[in-house]
Parts: sequence; structure tokens; C-alpha cells
Amino acid sequence: MMRGNQSHITEFLLLGLTSDPKQQVWLFASFLAMYLVNVGGNSVIIAAVRGDAHLHTAMYFFLSNLSLVDICFTTVIVPQMLLNVLTQRKAILFAQCLAQMYFFVAFGTTDSFLLGAMAMDRYVAICHPLRYTTTMNPRHCLQLVTASWLVSHLHSLTHTILMARLSFCGPNVIHHFFCDVQPLLMLSCSDTSLNELLAFTEGSFVIMSPFIFITVSYVYIIHAVLRVPSGRGRYKVFSTCGSHLTVVALFYGAVISVYIRPSSTYSVTKDRVITVIYTVVIPMLNPFIYSLRNKDMKQAMKKLMRKTN
Repeated sequence: MMRGNQSHITEFLLLGLTSDPKQQVWLFASFLAMYLVNVGGNSVIIAAVRGDAHLHTAMYFFLSNLSLVDICFTTVIVPQMLLNVLTQRKAILFAQCLAQMYFFVAFGTTDSFLLGAMAMDRYVAICHPLRYTTTMNPRHCLQLVTASWLVSHLHSLTHTILMARLSFCGPNVIHHFFCDVQPLLMLSCSDTSLNELLAFTEGSFVIMSPFIFITVSYVYIIHAVLRVPSGRGRYKVFSTCGSHLTVVALFYGAVISVYIRPSSTYSVTKDRVITVIYTVVIPMLNPFIYSLRNKDMKQAMKKLMRKTN
């Protein structure tokens, strides 16, 4: 199994974050808790948005989709990792590994595009308020979300097909806790130049396009906010963007540091830690970031709690 062509490689071994039994117990408990908080918190946001007519707006429509993607994003990785720790079986079938990579890339990219759509919502609301109702109508919002999902899955499918054509004839040990693109490329004995070129060009374009759009949007937003005469008025307008900006900074800070760079600078230990942040920690924090300072969301959650009691 360790030598031969790709057809002889039936599984990979995921080493996880540590091999220390004591640390594994602590990691299992921590990741299980973060996963449950993530699923619970984001499910509450989805239910609150669906159940409160006051939240049937573009911003909350995008937020509920972001919450759904965050649940899916983490579910692709954490349950398999917890199972490996619990059973001490680190093996994952080759087909399962590719499937995990496909959905990880797809949901991660969808996350990125949805953050871009939310920036567009804030830009139109603050810079062109009179056009907001017509520009961010339900039909346009649905088209933005649909395009985000389609482009993300096409992007992921391209990288998965290119990965599937590679041969793996050496060690099958992945120094990671899930099947990511770069660790798999490092195991291949084929020429991976096309994969790396596509990851650095098309991949960078897909990741950076929403980020550049968000940055430009906030340049215009800041310019518009600075024209508001009173300091209190400026704070009130810009406070609607605070939660989104926090998530954008955390998400893109982690993603760019891992993926937008030459493969020669890849570091197993450093990248595993950063990957934990944007695959597990940020999706868990999103419900708190978007709800703690949001009066509408707090009221919707209170209504939801009263209905369930």
C-alpha cells in the first residue's frame, strides 16, 4: 500500500494535532465543545432570522446563509477528527479524503463570497440608501447567494479533479487533522506544478476578489461616514459594520497567511494552528460577534426562546 501507483493507495493516515494521549483528551473535549457551540449558535441565528419578520432583510438573509455555511464548513472536518481521536484510528480512505477536501474548499470559498455580499449590503445601505430597496431586493439577494454557492463548488471541483489525477506512490501520512490541498500535494509523486499554479493564480483570484471588493467597499463607507456631521451619528452608522469587519479581519487574516503564498514556505505546525482558527474557532465565534451588539438579533432570539418554552 505504501508503494506503487495511485490505484494501490487505498487510504491516508491523518496524524492530527498531536500524538500525546493526554493532549488528545484535552483536544477532544475542546473541539467537541466548540463544535456543539458552533452548531447550536448558528442554528439559533438561522431559526431567529426565519422566525422574525423584522429580520427578513438582505443583511440577515446573508447572515443566515453564512451561519448555514459555517455549520457545514466545520461539520466537514470536526466529526471525522473527533472519531479518529476516539477510536485511535487515523486512516481515511482515498475517496473520503478527496470528498473532505472538496467540501472543505467549497464551503470555505462560499464563506468568502458571502462576506463579500454582506459588504455590498452595507455599502449600498450607507452610501446609496435611496437605492437600497431596489438594489438589495429579495431576487437580487437570492441571485448573489446562488452565485456564491455555484462558483465556490465549481472552484472546488476543479481542484479536486486535478488532485484525483495525481499519483501517490510514497508515504501516505498526512501531517494534518484533515485532508487539505497543500498536505496532499506534498505526498504526490507526480508533477504538481499545474495544481500549484492553479492554486496560486485561480485560487488567489477566488479568495482575493471578495477581499478586495470588501476593502474597496469599506473605503467608500468610511468616506461616507466621515461626512456625517455629528460624532454620535458617525458612530451609529459605522456600528452596523463592526461585526462584519471583525469577522472579515479574522477570516481573511488566517486564510491569506495559509494559502496566498508560495508552497516552499509551507509550515506544518504553524499552518495547523492557523487552520484551527478559521475552520473551528471563527465559525464558533460568529454567532456571538453578530448577536451580542445587535438589538434586532437579541430581540429575535428572545422571541425564539419564548416560543420554545
